[in-house]
Amino acid sequence: MSKTGVMICGHGSRSQAAVDEFAVLARKLPALLPPDWPVDYGYLEFANPVIRDGLDRLRDQGCDRILAVPGMLFAAMHAKNDIPTVLNTYAARHGVEITYGRELGVDPKMIAAAAERVGEALAAAGDDVPLSETCLVVIGRGASDPDANGNVAKVARMLHEGMGFGWCEVGYSGVTFPLVEPCLKHVVKLGYRRVVVFPYFLFTGILVDRIYGFTDRVAAEHPEIEFVKAGYLNDHPKVLETFAERVTEQLGEVPPPNCATCKYRVQVLGFEAEVGAPQESHHHHVEGQGASAPGSNVEDCALCDTFCTGECRLDMDHHHHHDHDHGHGHGHDHGHGHDHGHHHHPQYPHAQHPHGPESARRK
Repeated sequence: MSKTGVMICGHGSRSQAAVDEFAVLARKLPALLPPDWPVDYGYLEFANPVIRDGLDRLRDQGCDRILAVPGMLFAAMHAKNDIPTVLNTYAARHGVEITYGRELGVDPKMIAAAAERVGEALAAAGDDVPLSETCLVVIGRGASDPDANGNVAKVARMLHEGMGFGWCEVGYSGVTFPLVEPCLKHVVKLGYRRVVVFPYFLFTGILVDRIYGFTDRVAAEHPEIEFVKAGYLNDHPKVLETFAERVTEQLGEVPPPNCATCKYRVQVLGFEAEVGAPQESHHHHVEGQGASAPGSNVEDCALCDTFCTGECRLDMDHHHHHDHDHGHGHGHDHGHGHDHGHHHHPQYPHAQHPHGPESARRK
């Protein structure tokens, strides 16, 4: 009989508080997994136990199949390269089967956890400043891997759009650009009354301290702007759920890469009502209209001078919400078989956002 064990591979930190928080996560995770799966953990560097120690303990309990996951938000060098090297070396030496799961990544549950941390900070700050007059600043770790850095920007965008902030900027705590201080020095030029700084980090440590430190420094230079510091993710229940899924999905089907955060497939922050919407083309309304369609020739348009600003769409869009791109060719079936002879798009939740289509109106 094969026995399955679970291994969480952390990065490690020089901060004892961060190591302690990671250990709490490892203690809480077993409740979300089958009861007969032992769970252990270890670190790549800076802290004990190292990954090899955790694997030894699982093997001592009779595990010959180990489901390993990187205890990391995004996959850069450590998750893509360093951890697999440690695992492969160990598996070959000891004759155990080790599979390796995905990083937490851009996931609706992670976005929901992040939104809750941001929301907690806003609730504590009070509701006297509307979100449209608030700038969200998301600070990621920063890596020499543009894929990982780009994923921080994707998380930031989903928070920005999901919650309806006036503006959003993305910065990084190290390695890449912009770093925290230049990012915040840019943000103070934008004219927002309130700035929310959110470290998209799992645990505390030197880098989170650095983010809050730079926030305090820039805030002191700009007493006219309210700076709000949001908490990092830590052991949010939805973070634990995502970790558990990264373990169990190794035994099942992993969603195609662009479907994990598809608003038609899962509940995405701010767009929850669109799960399971029928997948059909809405462009038959304008088929074949081409150059004779209203607003298609700048020469005939009284609203525009030299280029089409989109202002002509605004009044049309109050009657029809058709100014959407539906390039979603996913192969998944949403299980909705009812007839939509006369359907219309769900209203875009932030249609009145000051920097959205309304910005095309001549004031």
